Amino acid sequence: MKMKRLAHLRNSQALILTFLSMLSITASAAGFALQNQNGAGNGNAFAGAAASAEDASTLFFNPAGMTYLPEGHSLSIAGTVLNRSVDFSNAGTTAMPTFALGNSGGDGGGTSLIPAAYYAYTISPRLRIGVGLSPTFGNKTEYDQNFIGRFSGYFAEIKQININPSIAYRLNDTVSLGFGLNYARNEVEFRQMAPVAAATQRIARLEGDDAAWSYNLGAMFQVSPDTRLGLAYRSRLKFHLDGKQDIQGVLNRNIKAELETPDNLSLALHQRLNDRWDLLADVTWTYWSSIKTITATSATTGAPVAALKFNFRDTYRVGLGANYRMNDAWKLRLGTAYDKTPVPNAADRTMTLPDADRTWLSVGARYTLSPQSSLDMGYSHIFFKKVSTERAVALGGPFTQTIRGNFDTSADLLSVQYNHNF
Repeated sequence: MKMKRLAHLRNSQALILTFLSMLSITASAAGFALQNQNGAGNGNAFAGAAASAEDASTLFFNPAGMTYLPEGHSLSIAGTVLNRSVDFSNAGTTAMPTFALGNSGGDGGGTSLIPAAYYAYTISPRLRIGVGLSPTFGNKTEYDQNFIGRFSGYFAEIKQININPSIAYRLNDTVSLGFGLNYARNEVEFRQMAPVAAATQRIARLEGDDAAWSYNLGAMFQVSPDTRLGLAYRSRLKFHLDGKQDIQGVLNRNIKAELETPDNLSLALHQRLNDRWDLLADVTWTYWSSIKTITATSATTGAPVAALKFNFRDTYRVGLGANYRMNDAWKLRLGTAYDKTPVPNAADRTMTLPDADRTWLSVGARYTLSPQSSLDMGYSHIFFKKVSTERAVALGGPFTQTIRGNFDTSADLLSVQYNHNF
């Protein structure tokens, strides 16, 4: 029996690592959170997601929503193509002593595929269970190796995949409750150039990975036939990363570090206005202050060997959307959202996570293929506020620098989602 459990665990880990290898992720929500956990919500800028219970993907945004799904089996499979552009322009960067200044680094963004899948099943008219698989946090930024900010960082990638078994119970016609467990696997890699002598630089790499558990809670309140409120909370995940620090040709050692991804709380509204129109709204608080400085320590001595300073602050997001039922086959969607960055100022804005306040504009549609199946399509353009950085770099001795410049960022998301009930 013990050998069978170990085999199941190895198979689960292999599945997660395979899923991670498919992803080349750039963040779509503030910080490095991934908002696009399904395809349907993309058409509404994910407004009101914790109160919408249209398909099995409600499991992520509010597990209590499973009680609103048709009885039997519900399956949703989604994919989002995310294209992000990050352009840096120099505005007075000082040179690292004995080194050439460098170039603008090219486009630090890129194109990513973000998949997600959800399944829910009816145990009884009041009781539902389900499971979801999706990437919850992620970011990839990569500039040329001769980037002007290379001594602060020219490459960073965070990949996190989440398995979310959940249960929901309808207490009565008004109240439904939901609970989920989260098993997440996180991988982090960071690269910068390190001066090792006058006019000599080497690639310095930090990398680590770990798995962690957390939980999420949800409640839905059908306060009238036309009005539904949703409340959802997702707890923090604390990763004890094990990895390596490598400076090309200079050192290679085992390290440890801690990363605590933030918890969040969402309050949402789904209001049926008439036979044609629905109104969606939400406000979400994310407690990014869990991330201040990520310190890597030697696995042998416990001494600090590197530090990544972020000084994140808590943030909020507000969304507003609408659905229009054009006929029995087509439902049209639109939405907008404002997402506040956790980066407090220019001095704390890093090269590899040059985050900024952002505004979403979204459109989409659901096409009913049959009484059992439907197809969702959504498109969003994200406008980022133009921001600056004034990042100080101190790498010991004379090797100091202040990177001053401006970031011009934008993103486009295109989603497709297939839903089936049986």
